[in-house]
Amino acid sequence: MPHAPGPAPASPVAAVGPSAEGWLDALALTSAEFAEACVRAGCRGGRTGAIEAYRRLYREGALPVDQPAPRIAPVARRLESESPEGPVVKFTQAVGAPSPAAARQPLSVGERDGVLETESVLIPMIGKKGLRTYTLCVSSQVGCAMGCTFCETAQMGLIRSLTAGEIVQQWFAARHEVGLAPKNIVFMGMGEPMDNLDQVLRAIAVLTDHNGAAVPMNKITVSTVGRLDGIRRLAEQVRRPGWHRLNLAVSVNAPDDATRSAIMPINRAAPLAALGEELRRWPRFGGGAICLEYVLIPGVNDTREHAAAMAEFARPLHHCVNVIPYNPRRDSPWPAPREEDVDRFLAWLLAAGAYAKRRRTKGREMMGACGQLGNPEIQRKPLAPKPTSLPILS
Repeated sequence: MPHAPGPAPASPVAAVGPSAEGWLDALALTSAEFAEACVRAGCRGGRTGAIEAYRRLYREGALPVDQPAPRIAPVARRLESESPEGPVVKFTQAVGAPSPAAARQPLSVGERDGVLETESVLIPMIGKKGLRTYTLCVSSQVGCAMGCTFCETAQMGLIRSLTAGEIVQQWFAARHEVGLAPKNIVFMGMGEPMDNLDQVLRAIAVLTDHNGAAVPMNKITVSTVGRLDGIRRLAEQVRRPGWHRLNLAVSVNAPDDATRSAIMPINRAAPLAALGEELRRWPRFGGGAICLEYVLIPGVNDTREHAAAMAEFARPLHHCVNVIPYNPRRDSPWPAPREEDVDRFLAWLLAAGAYAKRRRTKGREMMGACGQLGNPEIQRKPLAPKPTSLPILS
């Protein structure tokens, strides 16, 4: 076990996590940072022992013995639904488990009352070789402040942002508790990643660490409603070595400002012309990609004219338009589109010269599909403070 900590180090790295309680969160640190912090704290085993403990934590799910153990929230609720490509798994974790020991025990319904939960979804995909892999959709916040009218999470409002450790523990739960190793990670769960970008970038640095989860950078996608300042900051990060192949997804959802402003308040501050200009400046490297997401809502953005205008918007960007059939939120004013309507809209896009494809609907019946995450029981609670900002890794 670690010795009593000495004076606070000069580096902010070793101050990660609630240090007043005497532990370091290995889920919020890269292996090099964790080893450095353990050496500074006088942990037994030194740097070599810390790296080995880090590897065992991520690869085997084994909590460290001679180094500080992270607090890992267990899966509180788990739902499954079938799809043609395999079971879709939605799971939640309580934010702020009380201790490393207690965190390994299931929470009762009574203990969950009033506890904030993250929501994550494991989505099956069958590749060209016929092998099933899973994409993990992670949340970066509990709730969301963006106010998109078609989104369930937006109905909650923003409750609070998640720390990097709370983001990474969603991967940990998927891999070591649910038992499914994700091949891809998409920041498309609850929250707007650009509103919590420091923690999202730190989580990505941890998830791509070769001694840990070792997720390739080109298997990670960050999604945004179109926060221009966030896209700009993320572009700066993508220009750094090791980050070139990070993917970006942008929710466009309408090809004209009037329609987009009606369903996405962000468009009033960041209209389509400004968004297109920012995307044209996005750095292009081999392996990275931008996806233009288009949630198809019956009677809102599904006409031939909408398809032609969207193709026109996408053409100079040379990016894929990903058509997502609308998944109704609770008390939705719109139904889901019919399959024939989705196919027709996709055909219109292709005929207009767009590179386009559709996203297969999975998990809709358990409120686990795109735009459906969110617990209505915790809507509109007061905002908690944002996580402490940490250095962005190079």
